[in-house]
Amino acid sequence: MVLKRVLVGGLIAAAATAQQSPQQREFQRHTMELLTPEQKAHLQHNGKINRQEWIKEHPARESTGLIPLTEVTGSYEGEQGGLYPGGKNAPPAAHLRAGEALAREIRPLDAEGRPSADGKIVMISVGMSNTTMKFQTFQKLAAADKDLNPKLVLVDGAQGGQVAWVTSNPRMPFWEVVDQRLAAASVTRAQVQAAWVEQANPGPYRRFQVEMKELAGNIAETLRVMHDRFPNLKIAYLSSRTYAGYATSPLNPEPYAYESGFAVKWVIADQIAGKPELNYDAAKGAVRAPWIEWGPYIWADGVKPNQDGLFYVRADYGEQDGTHPAPSGRMKVATHLMHFLKTDPTAKGWLLAKHAE
Repeated sequence: MVLKRVLVGGLIAAAATAQQSPQQREFQRHTMELLTPEQKAHLQHNGKINRQEWIKEHPARESTGLIPLTEVTGSYEGEQGGLYPGGKNAPPAAHLRAGEALAREIRPLDAEGRPSADGKIVMISVGMSNTTMKFQTFQKLAAADKDLNPKLVLVDGAQGGQVAWVTSNPRMPFWEVVDQRLAAASVTRAQVQAAWVEQANPGPYRRFQVEMKELAGNIAETLRVMHDRFPNLKIAYLSSRTYAGYATSPLNPEPYAYESGFAVKWVIADQIAGKPELNYDAAKGAVRAPWIEWGPYIWADGVKPNQDGLFYVRADYGEQDGTHPAPSGRMKVATHLMHFLKTDPTAKGWLLAKHAE
């Protein structure tokens, strides 16, 4: 059986091409062709890593000693803690007010994007395999939740293997699949008004700032692609990775999973600072991105609960690589995402039935 290095599960892994359909092989081929030379070189570097040797050098552990970003009172590698500028865990008042104003504009839209009592409010997910696994569980929670707005439609746009390098490129076949999933849900791009984004890049191995600045750039570019594709997208909630101390491969281990929180923080801080490439306010110039804020912060130091009571045991991850979430891990994140959306002032107004028009 011939093995080929391909993007799967949001990360790099060996996959048997004989098990792929012709459509899957074409999808992967087209995706790989669109990667930059630097990204391809990165994949080649990771393809040379001996997994068994890596496991010996990086044994799985129940905690790392790292402090959740929400609880860092000093700094990490010279970077200030907290989710937002100034070491805070809440957005600045002016930024939050702007988000609340945009949230009030979210309403049922018809297929052409016009307000309609019979229309829909579409929320999508964007990301890789971890994201789709968690969002599918979130969709199941939502389907059984009578408190949610009946006009709300949740579409899982996230896909296995589709890392931040991929979603940052509007030419990637990833976005064609998103369109197909919207059509399957009987909704359109024009009805997408909110999104949840969780992203990573495969096989990080360079120093903290280099890897996370690249990831931050990819996330920002992904947001711009989303703005261009979804004309009525108002708000995007960003989350960083979950704990990866149980990883049995170099796909996206600690401390990189932890450090991805800084990539998210930097993107949001850039929007708050008024960077034009992330502008969401037409009064300040060309709109390039949706308004963004942190979604749920879902990293915890393994078995040590973070301030929200979230923790991860080995059983919360799949046996194959200790990186992708098992059903219990998916449920933990889905539950936190639901709680966040039900309580956040920019989400509860359009999410909950009691606030629906």
